[in-house]
Amino acid sequence: MESSGRPSTAQVVLLATSSALTAVLYTIYKKKSSHVARLREAKKMSLNPDLKTILNEAPGKCVPYAVIEGVVRSVKETLNSQFVDNCKGVIERLTLKEKKMVWNRTTHLWNDCEKLIHQRTNTVPFDLAPHDDTIPTTVRVVRPLDAAELDLETTYENFHPSQQSLTNVIGHFISGERPQGIQETEEMLRLGASMTGVGELVLDNNLVRLQPPKQGLRYFLSRLDYDTLLSKQEGNLRLWRVLTVLFGLTACATLFYLLWRQYVLRKERRKERSVLDEYRKWQSRRLKELDLAEGDVSPTTCTICLSHERSCVFLECGHVCTCEECYRALPEPKKCPICRANIDRIVPLYNS
Repeated sequence: MESSGRPSTAQVVLLATSSALTAVLYTIYKKKSSHVARLREAKKMSLNPDLKTILNEAPGKCVPYAVIEGVVRSVKETLNSQFVDNCKGVIERLTLKEKKMVWNRTTHLWNDCEKLIHQRTNTVPFDLAPHDDTIPTTVRVVRPLDAAELDLETTYENFHPSQQSLTNVIGHFISGERPQGIQETEEMLRLGASMTGVGELVLDNNLVRLQPPKQGLRYFLSRLDYDTLLSKQEGNLRLWRVLTVLFGLTACATLFYLLWRQYVLRKERRKERSVLDEYRKWQSRRLKELDLAEGDVSPTTCTICLSHERSCVFLECGHVCTCEECYRALPEPKKCPICRANIDRIVPLYNS
């Protein structure tokens, strides 16, 4: 904080940044808290012959937010893995990423960097079916790629290192980019995988569908069971809560410090005004004792005793206002009677 009482630029930036981040983090936390609360309240449905009856009797033949657990089964076609034999699924995602190291001119270090070159996702219609094959009830999964957490299994992963020559190495050092290679990945949602779906459950023309919910609710398709999925979301929520509290405390601490410093400065200024008023009253009494008018006092007379000549310069403020005896009589810490600045040292003044 500056001597004038104004907050420094760093303090203002810290307060503004921590306050803004607290507001943003709190907004995210409230949104995620609402999602977790709705996920906790989602209605658990079982894949049994009574499912269609329950939906038929529900308002609008739908459950706005339901949890359904089952195994993945294809409707007609299946997708074959391009790298693994006898590996079939209903969703396939192929990803190519370039891995390289980039020179950071600020830290003077090489940092790892990834760049997405290509990504393609193939899907075929699929159902969630009960673990018991004798139960014919199934649920058709609609728009699976819209799920907030589409949990796929990595079936293939390979890294193709780039070929390095002396010319390329020199060029990479000059350009500040050092390619390492290409990462090739295949992910699939395999047939028979256990899956938990959370979304809107609808009965449409004797077909039960699980589709993205309305009202801003999150759509989940995860290989985790419901309890584990809920615990994972609650864990993420705790992280956002800790970040919100941390930045909130930083903002509050900064604000409290600034207000406290303002209070201390105001208190010191009131004390200084009080001391100055007392000094003026004492000076008036002293003038009466000496039977002098204010205009009769020499400009070089000590402002305290009004008897001796001023004989010392106060540093660092530079004022010349007292004699050496009155300077020695000032209480500790010694302050200039005029500006109330701390007196670091004095320089004797010799009048010729």
